[in-house]
Parts: sequence; C-alpha cells; structure tokens
Amino acid sequence: MRTVVVTGPPRADAARVDALGAHGVATVHEAAGRTGYLGPRIRPVHLGARVAGTAVTVLSWPGDNLMIHVAVEQCRPGDVLVVATTSPSTDGMFGELFATALQRRGVRGLVIDAGVRDVAELHAMGFPVWSAAVSAQGTVKATAGAVNVPVVIGGQVIEPGDAIVADDDGALRVPRRDVARVLAASDARAAKEEATRAAFREGELGLDRYGLRDRLADFGIEYVPYEDRPGDGES
Repeated sequence: MRTVVVTGPPRADAARVDALGAHGVATVHEAAGRTGYLGPRIRPVHLGARVAGTAVTVLSWPGDNLMIHVAVEQCRPGDVLVVATTSPSTDGMFGELFATALQRRGVRGLVIDAGVRDVAELHAMGFPVWSAAVSAQGTVKATAGAVNVPVVIGGQVIEPGDAIVADDDGALRVPRRDVARVLAASDARAAKEEATRAAFREGELGLDRYGLRDRLADFGIEYVPYEDRPGDGES
C-alpha cells in the first residue's frame, strides 16, 4: 500500500448530492439499479439521521486511527468521511473528539467499516455515524495509511468525491460520474411511487396496479373456498 495523501480530488456536484439525500437510501439504491449498497454490516449508531455528501476516503490499519487525524485536514463542508481498514477491525477508532473537529469543518457524517465509541456524546452533538461496530476498545497512532484513495466497504469500491447517501436503511455510494443519471432515475422513481401511494390510499390493490393478478396462475397459486382448503377434513 502506498502511503499517500491525495489533495483536492474532484467532488460530485453538491446540489445533486443534496437532492439524492432527499430521496433516501432505498429509493436511490433502486434507481441506481440496486447497486452501491454498503451492506447490512454498516448500520446507523442512532436512528433518525439522514445525510448525503461527498466522500473523503481513509485507509487505515486496524486498531490505528493515525490516518483519520491526517484526513481531517482534507475535509470540506458537505463531505462525509469514509474509513476502511486494511483488515477487519471492530476497535473504537472514532469518537466525540474527532466528531468535534469534523463538525467544525462542516463534515456531515462518518461511515466507517470498524468501531466507534462515545455513542451518547455523538448523539447529543448531532453527529451522524454509520459503523460496523460500537466498541470502547481504544486504538493507537502508529502506522501510516492513505487518504483520498479508493477503498472497499461491503464489496463496493468508493472513490474520493463519490456521493455517499446514508439513513436508517444503511449507507450507499453513487460514483461521481453517475450522480446526474442516478438523480434523474431517483426523481422518476419517486414520482412513480407517489402516484402508487395515492392509488393505494384510494383502495387500489398492488395485485392490480402491478399487473400481478393475471400472473398468479403462472405461479401455481389457486383460490379455493374455505370448505375445500387443503388439509380440511372431519376429525
């Protein structure tokens, strides 16, 4: 691994990233072709937060948060810090002091494929975190890694400047080059869902709206009277 700090990477358009965040993870994930989800391992430390921002990436050694300290300087307003480790780790690599420094720089949140601590303090200060673990286990500052290089979380390659969207459903990334396309698809999906929501409020069934009723026989589904139900018989 080359120990570098890449400065000034291009970032996805801020207004488009904000618009993706308004749609939320589930809608954007579907609109992106069900790609980009960072997996069920990455969960919000507290429910109720929704953020979107541009990735500043960190590759650290497990149990070592040196490169997070290095990365803070590279963060700008609207960023989300994204931390991966060179091998699996659940140590508490991030806490309230880091969050204080990042908030001062306008960073919107953290996604980390490792552990965090100071959970109550993070919640009280309103700093959103998505992590693989919560752990009081401390770390060291001893080994160089890299900042603003590609990292992998949940099988997804995250480049610096990619869009990160995170909420109660988890976190995902949208490649910087795809943000405009995925936003247009998210807008279209949201409009379609609103029309469906209105139809359901009027009593229409999903069986009919999605054209499923005529396909039930193809699935082998039968409608039978109660008295002819399978397994029915006198005891």
